[in-house]
Amino acid sequence: MKFKIRKGASVKVITGSDKGKQGTVLDVDAKAMRVKVEGVKIMTKHTKEHGIKKAEGYIHYSNVALVEAAAKKKTSAKKATKSKTA
Repeated sequence: MKFKIRKGASVKVITGSDKGKQGTVLDVDAKAMRVKVEGVKIMTKHTKEHGIKKAEGYIHYSNVALVEAAAKKKTSAKKATKSKTA
């Protein structure tokens, strides 16, 4: 399956415990259909060597929306209505 959400894109979480947070995509797992977003779903792991380590976890791609795409849709809709009235 081909995703519109790619590594480096800015996204906004639309559902879940981190709803409303924005960040950039750090990694995409296409087989599991999950993405890792900076600052979202912080998980804590305890290890003997390094102590407590915090890192981002994966969330399902359907729980995020592209921020750039939403901005483009709003501007293109305004242009279309202006041209029809003129």
